[in-house]
Amino acid sequence: MRKQIAFVTALMALTLGVGILAGARQSTDSHGVDVALEEARQHATTDGDDVPALREKPQVTLHYPATDPADAHPILRWSRVDGAVMYDVQILKKEEEKDADGKPSTSYEPFMDDQKAYTTGLELDLPDTFLGQVFYWRVRGLDLKGRPVSEFSDVEEVHVDIFQPFTEKPTPLSFFNQGPGQTLLYPVYDWIAVPGAAKYEVEILNDLPEDPNGTAPSIHRIDSYTPQYAQQYDQKARMGDKPFYWRVLALDGAGNPIGGYSDALPFELDPAAEQGVVAIFGDSISHGGGSISYSPTDWDFSYASYLMFPTINLAQSGDTSAMGVERFDRDVLPFKPSYVIILIGSNSLRAGVPAGEVIADLRTLKKKCLSHGIKPVFLTIPPLNPQNIKAAFDQDTADDWRSAIAEVNDYIDTQVHIDITPGMADSHGELKTELALDGLHLDPPGKKMMAAAINNAWASITELPDSAWE
Repeated sequence: MRKQIAFVTALMALTLGVGILAGARQSTDSHGVDVALEEARQHATTDGDDVPALREKPQVTLHYPATDPADAHPILRWSRVDGAVMYDVQILKKEEEKDADGKPSTSYEPFMDDQKAYTTGLELDLPDTFLGQVFYWRVRGLDLKGRPVSEFSDVEEVHVDIFQPFTEKPTPLSFFNQGPGQTLLYPVYDWIAVPGAAKYEVEILNDLPEDPNGTAPSIHRIDSYTPQYAQQYDQKARMGDKPFYWRVLALDGAGNPIGGYSDALPFELDPAAEQGVVAIFGDSISHGGGSISYSPTDWDFSYASYLMFPTINLAQSGDTSAMGVERFDRDVLPFKPSYVIILIGSNSLRAGVPAGEVIADLRTLKKKCLSHGIKPVFLTIPPLNPQNIKAAFDQDTADDWRSAIAEVNDYIDTQVHIDITPGMADSHGELKTELALDGLHLDPPGKKMMAAAINNAWASITELPDSAWE
């Protein structure tokens, strides 16, 4: 195996699942996306780059009218912008003036520093000097280099009552089991960052907490993490015959609670209730997420959410083909799926693992499936974009990635498979930037292409005789 290549940060690698090599120890911390993005931007070239085309402006999705004012820590929410990896939020005050002709003129001026957000939400800590009842704000999307990719949203008016009772608790962003493709064997927990938080405590429970928004650990706690940033990838498979719950508490630099725990949110994946379903198995391309900042619980980034038939997602970010073989029995067999859609190998090949080793792992996965009455359906491996991978993660890609992927795909072509790659490569044979900003993890347009290919082929797949898998 070639020398392991460093990521922007080890935390970034874990969270995005961008190719942790076999044998590398996985940290339980979540990523520092603000730090990682800033470092990644320093590695991105700017000379000769085209200015990005401006996309449709974001839409404000949470409003505070005079009849329902915000408290001293308003939560600002807006819609996602394609191509944005972060957002620039301006906090404004209205200035009423008169122009040269004496006519009334309105302008908006910042009264706080611009805020940066890496999700489509922000908890605002109004300054002590703010004593008004109204402020204004607007937001725009930015790319990896901090350049605008959208116009600003319309200016939004926010009514505030800074004297109303307020108890700090984090605002969750990850909601499970509410639509197609929204089950994860390896959950990811996201929330809006809390002002002043130095770290967080994420608690996994097997029942609702006895003190819902308190500060003490619950008697129902079965696991916990202490990430530095507002996201946590669960390192353990969560399956069982009753719901799990997750919640998060913000902590200051001394480890003291800032407010209380967030509301506890449920998620579930019961093997007994999922017998015979179609399972998805693989690495981060199948787990979900993309555009650097978006996690697998941003469901637009999950191809499973666009499929025309139900699935369970048993993928894990960071998997190599060897790691997939190692966990297959414990993670897949309890569900006794009828089919397993397998996409794995990108992390191995781009790190320099020989194609023959990946093919051997695919053969082993097929053998494991068939020995347990499961029909494997392989997906072809998409191309890569090494320049974008370098810009996003400061990681080099193996020189022979083209021939290695082609060799593995040649093997996949001899199996029951679905080719998801048509239209993904640019004129240089590399993954189109508009399909994957980071050169690896397909964004919603790419995930929709994957799903369309699977949907179009699925009826034919299910009509195949058993002998097709021999």
